[in-house]
Amino acid sequence: MSNIKIHSLADVQTDLIGEGTTIWQFSVVLKQAKIGANCNINALTLIENDVVIGDNVTVKSGVQIWDGLRIENNVFIGPNVTFTNDFTPRSKQRPSEFLKTTVRNYASIGANATIVGGISIGEYALIGAGSVVTRDIPAHALVYGNPAKHCGWVCECGSKLEDFSCSSCNLEYEIINNTIIKKDT
Repeated sequence: MSNIKIHSLADVQTDLIGEGTTIWQFSVVLKQAKIGANCNINALTLIENDVVIGDNVTVKSGVQIWDGLRIENNVFIGPNVTFTNDFTPRSKQRPSEFLKTTVRNYASIGANATIVGGISIGEYALIGAGSVVTRDIPAHALVYGNPAKHCGWVCECGSKLEDFSCSSCNLEYEIINNTIIKKDT
């Protein structure tokens, strides 16, 4: 017995949906899209064919997830986030291949952010609301602005780090080879 919930006013054409996922009204999901378990796809969303969404993902209202997007597990996508997948769009002209964009595990993207195609957003990264992201974002990075600039680091719990320490959960981090990692304690 399936515990997938699809609102009667949603147009869901795919069968590739994991257990415990909910898709709300006025959402459109195309036939080849893959959506993991325990996801919450809010109202007024569009998910195209060449899309893979992992487990425990939240997609808030007003988001379109275009061909070429890969969203890993435990990702939060805020309301009205805009993704792109073509650097040179033209009416009635389809590119031979769409740009590939990856949002890594546990990343969070704030409301109304714009994510330019062909980039990767690292694990646990936090994109501020309204940001325009034009390049790869490293793991645990806090970025915001237009264009988005690196403004600090965030903990696994989502809190901003001060001197590579989290005052919320007491985890500590260090940078080794330009990568932020959790210290062994």
